[in-house]
Amino acid sequence: MDAEMEKDFIKGGAFLIEDRTAGEVFTPEDLTEEQRMIGETTREFVDTEVRPNIAEMEKHNWQLSRELIVKAGELGLLGANIPEEYGGLELDQTTGIVVAENMGRAGGFGVGYGAQTSIGLLPILYFGSEELKRKWIPPIVSGETITAYCLSEAGSGSDALGAKANAKLSDDGTHYVLNGEKMWITNGGFADVFIVFAKVDGDKKQFSAFVVERSENCRPGAEEHKMGIKSSSTTPLILSDARVPVGNLIGNVGDGAKIAFNILNVGRFKLGASVTGGAKLALHEAIRYANERQQFGKSISSFGAIKHKLAEMAIKTWVSESITYRTVGMIDALIGDGASAEKKLQSIEEYAVESSINKVACSEALDFVVDEMVQIYGGYGYSADYPAEKAYRDSRINRIFEGTNEINRMLIPGMLMKRAMKDQLGLLNAAKALQDEILNPQMPSFDEDETVLATEMKLAQNAKKIALMILGTAAQKYMMELQNQQEILMNAADIIVDAYQMESAILRAQKFAEKNGEDTAARVVDIASVFCNDAIQRVETAAKNTIAAFAEGDEMRTLLVALKRFTKNNSPVNTIAARQRIADTLIQANKYVF
Repeated sequence: MDAEMEKDFIKGGAFLIEDRTAGEVFTPEDLTEEQRMIGETTREFVDTEVRPNIAEMEKHNWQLSRELIVKAGELGLLGANIPEEYGGLELDQTTGIVVAENMGRAGGFGVGYGAQTSIGLLPILYFGSEELKRKWIPPIVSGETITAYCLSEAGSGSDALGAKANAKLSDDGTHYVLNGEKMWITNGGFADVFIVFAKVDGDKKQFSAFVVERSENCRPGAEEHKMGIKSSSTTPLILSDARVPVGNLIGNVGDGAKIAFNILNVGRFKLGASVTGGAKLALHEAIRYANERQQFGKSISSFGAIKHKLAEMAIKTWVSESITYRTVGMIDALIGDGASAEKKLQSIEEYAVESSINKVACSEALDFVVDEMVQIYGGYGYSADYPAEKAYRDSRINRIFEGTNEINRMLIPGMLMKRAMKDQLGLLNAAKALQDEILNPQMPSFDEDETVLATEMKLAQNAKKIALMILGTAAQKYMMELQNQQEILMNAADIIVDAYQMESAILRAQKFAEKNGEDTAARVVDIASVFCNDAIQRVETAAKNTIAAFAEGDEMRTLLVALKRFTKNNSPVNTIAARQRIADTLIQANKYVF
């Protein structure tokens, strides 16, 4: 790590072995007035300019898309995190997340916006030469130039290094000649410039990134006929002897993997914000419809089954928002003031585990929300004349791009284990202490602490112990072969994801209660309480199934006894009553209010 970053800070992944206080986490309630105003500006732009034109963009009116991107540029929404010298506003990552969340209301257009401001721009900002930065970043930030990111191919999706696109240096050394075909290129149909990954001389070790301008030799193929996000352009990119000046190489030859994977880290935590914005909009529309729809002489929102759905939609949305802002808060705290682009990228990379958690948890929360939205709308939910149908189709892609959720699930424990091997987190000492606790058990007490959500906090701490127990035992058993035990890694990831969400929800609710009083905080305390009650049951099931897969005899019995002790809850929550209270708050407000 850069010497500039050698200071006390919350290390990435440290949540698994360290406990935090409410005052140490950033929450949406901590946003400044300026950040809230930028959020409102973004929302107003999306609701008044973008959403009314979604149907037209779904007909592939890309000129309209270009015009809207230019308008976003005029409002400063394309360059929130970009340095002023390149035409941006040079605001912090949190402000960028606020913009991304509200842009999540924009459906497929929001996907194109993400390509323009993140994956299609940041490789140049973080890795490009000064000449490339000055040439390309200002017009991208203004919206004058449309950009796209070209990594995937027909035969290489998650296996990015399996790409076949080839770059060959010309005999006179002045340019590279690129050949190949890229797939699933967002903004492909109307982009002016492409960030293209290719192997120099077909060598995997020379996987590299280039800025390639649109031409007859670098042109998009036909638009894909997609299930969702139809208001975004998605095409192949055909490279046929495309000549690229050597100065358009991003970084050095062989930097492609480093560039691709670091930029995907940024995309993952921003995706968490975007899908959270989409979930808020879907829930808002579901609440309004439930209040308006009459059956058996009354609004369907008065039925317990519908209240359960609305409450669970709100719980998942609120928890998604909690982990998103907790993560970006840590990133901004590490970046500090006046940081270089290199330090910003290192700070984001530090929280790669949390970014993958955000990507998995938030995208799956949105899928749940829109699925229940369709159910609340009933038959009308299946009709394209109502908003639920489009929200449902648009949501599904989020579990695929920025690295599939399966890949991210394997990355979460994988990255933690790599850090453990380097002893960057103290995971080995924590594992040893946990082993001693398992062999010399003491029954946990839930009666000593009377603070808000004390029981839930104990369960969250125990969930982290369970994650460490599963990961540590599996590592001892499989050693270097653990990376091939995908089912075990994904189960471990599910436990880790729930543990991070539990703690984040509790800390946010506690912070809200400390500031506003327990009576005012009652509904958010309900949300955290219900989530933790259900999450510890998921954790128990995942852990039990995993233990059965890799342990037997006395070892299995010891682990199962420890698991039972860690998941014991002497104060179960009346989740039916709590969900009814949450739902009643939404129904009375006729919108999402948490």
